[in-house]
Amino acid sequence: MAAALGTSPTIVEYFEGEDFYRCGYCKNETGSRSDGMWAHSMTVQDYQALIDRGWRRSGKYVYKPVMNQTCCPQYTIRCQPLHFQPSKSHKKVLKKMFKFLSKGEFSRGNNEEEPMDSQMDDAAVDDFVLKSKLEVQSDHRPLSEDYNKVIESEVKEKEENLEAKETKELNQSHAKREKLGSGEPSSSVRVIPSAPKPGKGADLSKPPCRKAKDIRKERKRQKLILKSQTDKLEGSQVQREPQPFPSEKPKLNQPKSIEDFIFDTLPEDAAHQLEVRVVRSSPPSSQFKATFQESYQVYKRYQMVIHKDPPDKPTVSQFTRFLCSSPLEAENPPEGPDCGYGSFHQQYWLDGKIIAVGVIDVLPYCVSSVYLYYDPDYSFLSLGVYSALREIAFTRQLHEKTSQLSYYYMGFYIHSCPKMRYKGQYRPSDLLCPETYVWVPIEQCLPALESSKYCRFNQDTKAVDEERVKELGRLRVLYKRTIMPYNIYKKRQKGPSDEAIVQQYADLVGQTCSERMLLFRS
Repeated sequence: MAAALGTSPTIVEYFEGEDFYRCGYCKNETGSRSDGMWAHSMTVQDYQALIDRGWRRSGKYVYKPVMNQTCCPQYTIRCQPLHFQPSKSHKKVLKKMFKFLSKGEFSRGNNEEEPMDSQMDDAAVDDFVLKSKLEVQSDHRPLSEDYNKVIESEVKEKEENLEAKETKELNQSHAKREKLGSGEPSSSVRVIPSAPKPGKGADLSKPPCRKAKDIRKERKRQKLILKSQTDKLEGSQVQREPQPFPSEKPKLNQPKSIEDFIFDTLPEDAAHQLEVRVVRSSPPSSQFKATFQESYQVYKRYQMVIHKDPPDKPTVSQFTRFLCSSPLEAENPPEGPDCGYGSFHQQYWLDGKIIAVGVIDVLPYCVSSVYLYYDPDYSFLSLGVYSALREIAFTRQLHEKTSQLSYYYMGFYIHSCPKMRYKGQYRPSDLLCPETYVWVPIEQCLPALESSKYCRFNQDTKAVDEERVKELGRLRVLYKRTIMPYNIYKKRQKGPSDEAIVQQYADLVGQTCSERMLLFRS
C-alpha cells in the first residue's frame, strides 16, 4: 500500500542509548529498558511496519523494549479476528451486557477486578527520564512541551476458559443421538424394566426425565440446524469473511459468532440503549471536539478511582498529550475503510452519555488497541473485556471492505507477569519473534516462556531478520531542511561521527523504514 498523496513523510528524532526506568510489572527500580524516538509525523504504513518490529506508540513517543535486557520482556501480540470465537468467559461478559441493556439487571458484588486494564501509572516511565529527552529542539518543528512516556493500553480482563469444551460436548451429544437413531446395533445389554413400588421410582407411562443441560444443548442444536437451513435457502453465509482454506467444508454445528452476541436484537422496552461511535482524534474531528470535555471527565474519574491519582494529576494537557495527540497522518484512500486510516476514539454512549472510550489506531493491516478508560460506576459491566470484543468485531467489519485489514493488535503480552497473561486468551493469536520478526502461534511459544523470560520463537536456527540493514548509506536523513541519503549527509556533517547512533537506529527500524522515514539530524 503506497503512501497517500498529500500526506507528510515520517519524521523522527531518535534518542541515543536506552532508557532505564522503574518497571510497572515487577517493580524493579531500574530494570525496564527501551529504545525510543519522537515522531513529529508518521504515515500509517511506516507505523504498521514498526509495530511489526516490536514498536508501540504512546502519544507521539514511539518506543521498543530491549527484549533481551529488560526485566519483563514485552512481546507484541496480535489476534486473528476472522477466526476468533468467543470463549465461555467472553460470552458471559457479552450476555451480562445484553441482560443489563434489555432488563437493566446487573450484579455489582460478583465481578472480578479487571486485571491491569490500563498501565498508565504502574508501568509509566519516571517523568524525568523522558522529560530530558523531549526538551530537544529541532529547527523544523520546535518541541515546546515535555512529554511523559507511558505504556500502551492493557485494557482487557483476565479470561478463564475457551469455548472448545462446550462445543465438543455439543458435537458429541449430537453424534450420539444420530447413532442411536440410525439403526446401528447397540452393544448395551437389554434391561426389562420392572414396575416401581408405589410412591417410588419413575412413571414408565411418561417420557423419561431429562437434565436441563441436555435440554439446552438440544435446543441449541435445533436452533443451529434451523439457522443453517435458513441461510442455505437465502443463499447467504453466517460469516461473510473469506476463509483461509476455501476447500474446507462448513460445519453444521457452527457456534454463535461474536456478532450474534453483540448485535442481538434488544426488546422494544429495553431498559438502556448503547451506541458506539468512532470519532477521529487526530486531527480532531468536529465530533471529537464537541465531546472532548465529557470524554476528559470520564478519563479523570477513571484515573482517580482506578489508579488512585490525586485530583490535580490527570490534567487536560496530560490527557491530550497521552491519548489525543498522535503522529499518524490521516488517510482516506478509496480502497480503504470508510472511517479512513489513523487515530480514533471509540466512544461508548449509554443512554446519551459517555461511559467508556477505547483509543485505537486503524492501520493498513490491523486495528491496534492503544488504551481504554471508563466510568468507574460501570465497572460491573467488565468494560475492559467488552471493549476488546467490540474492537475485534470492528476489525471484522472493516475487513469486509478492506480485505488486507484482518488483524487486531493488543499491545504487549508479558508472560513473566501473571496479571498480564489474559491477552493470550483471545485465540487464535500470535506472538512476534524478537529476533527474526516472524509471527508464531502463541501455543507454540508458551512452553518456552515457562522456562525463560526471553525467548526466540522462530525454531529455524538459520533464520535471520530479513529487514536487517544492508546498506546504511541509503538511509534517509533530514538535515538543514534538506532530505538526503546518509552517505551524502556524512560528507556534509560537521563534528564527530554519529554513524554508531545511526546504525543502531537503522537496525531497530529495519531497511524499508530507514529508506522511507526521515531521521532528523541537527
